[in-house]
Amino acid sequence: MTDVTVVGAGPNGLAAAVTMARAGLSVRVVEAATTAGGGSRTRELMQPGHLHDVCSAVHPMALAAPFFRSFGLAQRIRFAVPDASYAQPLDGGRAAVAYRSLERTVQELGADGAAFGALLRPLTQHSDAITELLMNPLLSLPREPLAALRFGLAALEQGSPAWNRRFTGDAAPALLTGVMAHPVGHLPSLPSAGGGLLLALLAHTVGWPIPEGGSQAIADALVEDLRRHGGELETGHRVDSLDEVSDSRAVLLDTAPAGLLRLAGDRLPSRYTKRLESFRYGNAACKVDYILSGPVPWANPAVASAGTVHLGGTRAETAAAEAEVAAGRHPERPYVLLSQPSGFDSSRAPAGRHILWTYAHVPAGSEQDMTDAVSAQIERFAPGFRDLILESQATTAAGLAAYNENYVGGDFGAGAVTLGQMIRRPVASPTPWATPLPGVFLCSASTPPGPGVHGMGGYHAASVALRQVFGLPLPDLDPDH
Repeated sequence: MTDVTVVGAGPNGLAAAVTMARAGLSVRVVEAATTAGGGSRTRELMQPGHLHDVCSAVHPMALAAPFFRSFGLAQRIRFAVPDASYAQPLDGGRAAVAYRSLERTVQELGADGAAFGALLRPLTQHSDAITELLMNPLLSLPREPLAALRFGLAALEQGSPAWNRRFTGDAAPALLTGVMAHPVGHLPSLPSAGGGLLLALLAHTVGWPIPEGGSQAIADALVEDLRRHGGELETGHRVDSLDEVSDSRAVLLDTAPAGLLRLAGDRLPSRYTKRLESFRYGNAACKVDYILSGPVPWANPAVASAGTVHLGGTRAETAAAEAEVAAGRHPERPYVLLSQPSGFDSSRAPAGRHILWTYAHVPAGSEQDMTDAVSAQIERFAPGFRDLILESQATTAAGLAAYNENYVGGDFGAGAVTLGQMIRRPVASPTPWATPLPGVFLCSASTPPGPGVHGMGGYHAASVALRQVFGLPLPDLDPDH
């Protein structure tokens, strides 16, 4: 008999497994795919020697999330941390760039630089407290109430129609809008502003790191620690019912609510079942990967210094594209998130070659290949880009859903990021990771604190399971132990 079975070997499932194993329990992780990783896998998608991140590529939370900081992830794997975290090209060869140095960013933004600095500087000065606040349960008391208040006021401003009140030009608001559009949804909105401001303040503190060798390195580090503490990983095994794991005292599910419903069958109380059935999934993405014969030829060379690039034009254009997606349409000029990891990590492609990672926001369930629209957006800001394309591969929203059951309709966030679902994720509860079934817990991105490679959903679920089932405290995660 195993103390703990974790179903799903994504970052949250592995974080839960590591936490339980370090508490001295016997742990088994069961994964349907042939490799661990979930949203942090890396593969040779098209040609040998070209390493593409299948889902996430750039990881601010890998250096900032409380779980990964305690786990010492930065001591276990190598990261490339670009001097510029993200950039937003504009027409006419202009661009706004968010450098690690906030002061350099302020200087280069021109007339709106001071306003941008006034918004971000108080947040960066309390980065750890704000990150801790947003990564912990919603009802947690803030360690620094004044920092929490400042963050809340900033989010209210940038998440409302007043979001332009402090700016006179288009560069600074465009820069903020690019990062606030990471969650798929209406702009402006409070959830988008909160998530975007967190990422923005991390851009000027820990930076936006790229794991050397690919995002798979994060999953591999977690698996190595799990095994070192006696845990087991079984891949290629799809669990179809909770009956298959009934020999464990605790079961932690790295699944969306739809997965819990499938596994539980008729075991769940009808009221809880209805709450899970009403859980909303968001719109989606079409991912396009490229192999290039050279680096992207940005019209503004400063863009090349950024590990992440947001393509959407001005604040108004990006908001309009997101509104099109919300209305169920495919924008002619979509919002595109882009990274060229090979520009910072030479191990990702053979000499003289580059890989390019992109995705465009699309309606849920879309089967439309967005390669032409994505390529056109890149060409818009990097003339000559199409001449460098050696090969490309699109994964539609429907393809993302087929790749990972948690991505319902292609929603890689495993649940719409809305104001209501900031409270109900997946249900309103002081311990939303616990289910009505004794010993069964949810630990996916469908639980707080939501999407992202941060491990916190798994860590919180493990904390509740350790307390409720085993009467144990959280263990030490120090990499030297």
